[in-house]
Amino acid sequence: MSDPSPRRPVADAAADVPRSDPHALIAKLERGASLTDADRTTLAAVTSQRRVVSSHVDLIREGDRPESVFLVTQGFACRYKILVDGQRHILGLLVPGDTCDLHVAILSRMDHSIAALTACEIVEIRRGTIVELTGNHPRIAQALCWATLVEQGILREWLTNLGQRGADQRMAHLFCELLLRLQVVGLANRTDCVMPLTQAHLADSLGLSIVHTNRTLQHLRSLGLVDLKQKRLNIPDAARLKDFCSFNPNYLHLSRRA
Repeated sequence: MSDPSPRRPVADAAADVPRSDPHALIAKLERGASLTDADRTTLAAVTSQRRVVSSHVDLIREGDRPESVFLVTQGFACRYKILVDGQRHILGLLVPGDTCDLHVAILSRMDHSIAALTACEIVEIRRGTIVELTGNHPRIAQALCWATLVEQGILREWLTNLGQRGADQRMAHLFCELLLRLQVVGLANRTDCVMPLTQAHLADSLGLSIVHTNRTLQHLRSLGLVDLKQKRLNIPDAARLKDFCSFNPNYLHLSRRA
């Protein structure tokens, strides 16, 4: 496993970060509920105040008292835990349009940490705002509930990945998931997406050593299933990769209930 990144307090990043679609959250939530123009206006207003955070910066640490929900609008973040021997395990990846544990502000203390893996643009949504959104905007409340259920579905699939799939299937499954999640918010095409994760990030997400991660990636390349270079992931034949790792996207719940 890789060494964990230094745990630093939140700070504004000096470097510019390219802006994603400012409505990534809305594009995602439309999968879970039929939003009105008024709902979209409300969400746009809530997410208008953004700031840039440097890579490897903690947004919140295990043991901290949470007061806000973090929305990622640009870059990749993660949930993680540090083990007693100093090793890091990534519990989940957050891409643009994802919120960091919607209901976390009702907890007294965090049971895990959240960090920016790359330079990120984020929005802090105060707990009072979340209460107002869920109490006074029923369609937004339904969409946010859907997003929480999707987070739980992803967690279950990650547990299955770690417990029952081999290293090559694990990695292939993660790539299939990320491609689809980025397509939902308009940040990927049919076969290609940005992939700023390092091999250390992949190792910490997949429960592998960096050496094993490198070998696994080379194996997938040799099979012609993926091409990862210059921070871009190309999947020449998505159907073939899905077959290879038995990827079934039902846990992402992208089809709205009629």
